Amino acid sequence: MTLPKTSGPLLLTDGGLETTLIFQDGVDLPHFAAFVLLRTPEGRRRLEEYYARYLDIAARDRAGFVLETPTWRANPDWAERLEIPLDELEALNRRSIAMMHALKDRYADKVSPIVVSGCLGPRGDGYDPGQVMTDAEAQAYHAGQVRAFAEAGADVVSAITMTNVPEAVGIARAAKAQGVACVISFTLETDGRLPTGQGLGEAIAAVDAATGGWPAYYMINCAHPSHFEGALAEGGAWLSRIGGLRANASRRSHQELNDSPDLDDGDPEELGREHAELLAKHPQIRVFGGCCGTDERHVACISRACRELEAA
Repeated sequence: MTLPKTSGPLLLTDGGLETTLIFQDGVDLPHFAAFVLLRTPEGRRRLEEYYARYLDIAARDRAGFVLETPTWRANPDWAERLEIPLDELEALNRRSIAMMHALKDRYADKVSPIVVSGCLGPRGDGYDPGQVMTDAEAQAYHAGQVRAFAEAGADVVSAITMTNVPEAVGIARAAKAQGVACVISFTLETDGRLPTGQGLGEAIAAVDAATGGWPAYYMINCAHPSHFEGALAEGGAWLSRIGGLRANASRRSHQELNDSPDLDDGDPEELGREHAELLAKHPQIRVFGGCCGTDERHVACISRACRELEAA
């Protein structure tokens, strides 16, 4: 397994898993928790079909792929809300890695490289930092999920929608303790800053300093490109650490998305062009997927626009 490198091939990943399942496929996801589908054969079938849509795009476009497990909510606090015992929670986290490896094997002759990533979400909400843990509390809290992923054979663990530095530091330290690579992806607001108000560059520098630079790279997610292009334009040594994007299709703020009864899926073609423009300025970014409101249409447009740019 080779993690994405700044000079390597483009890698795709999936889009907004939960919003696709809820708004397009009509699946009931209590507390936005997709990992509950791992509990039943029908649920696992739905997940496999979902990932296959994106792997087919990667096969067609000769791109690599990062397979992120559907375990963004699979931590103890959310399991308690869902009345899932901790022993079953651990089993589901391990099962998610097994599913990703099965998909990797199925597409091995069509897509390369394929990276299996164990996905972690925040203890609380992906939009609101709420009560921020200390570094040590975050490490202890997320250690079980990280360990389950590492022991089950994950190539990397990815912390998605991180809203604050201490939680990101704790997860990176938990990964380091297990000897597994990690990726940190920060949620950004419309001003290009973390929900805590901290600047992106400052946050990346803080996590690197506290963990000896353990994260393989950093990502930006749950924000439209227009929200963070200014932050990237500020420049700095930290820009070289940005390796991936999982942007929203919508230009709405997080509060507007929360309050909206409908799904804003934006304009896939426009989103593709915006990603190509970002890639032209920041060629070290190699992983492209989506977040809220995105689906395979958006990822296909992003892939096409970025491939055309690189071919030119």
